[in-house]
Amino acid sequence: MKTISVLLLTIVGLGCGYSSPKAMAPQPGVMPAVSQLVPNTANSGDPQFTLTVNGSNFATNAAINWNGTKQTTTRVTGSQLTATIPATAIATPGTVPVTVTNPGTPGSGGIYGSGGTASATSNTMNFTVN
Repeated sequence: MKTISVLLLTIVGLGCGYSSPKAMAPQPGVMPAVSQLVPNTANSGDPQFTLTVNGSNFATNAAINWNGTKQTTTRVTGSQLTATIPATAIATPGTVPVTVTNPGTPGSGGIYGSGGTASATSNTMNFTVN
């Protein structure tokens, strides 16, 4: 009888659908905002230049994206970033989209995991190459 009781409890226990806790999904990151590009134009064929991006909510490891490509970025303050734009990036006339991305943060791990934060990319401002 004891064997049947233990077997019955084991079957019931396994059939309850227990599963380990799920890791939390990443939370939204802090959204940066771009308000001004300095300069906001250049002439094709000009030499490299330093682009200053003014705005708000720039993380310490925020990155300026020039035409979708991450640039080596220096954070001046939480509202100003700079990057050197090479001459090859302004060799052809056109409009270049500029954004800022605050990278996400990884989860803290632990036995149940944690979601951290997702990366967040600002609004687009256009830079004109004449």
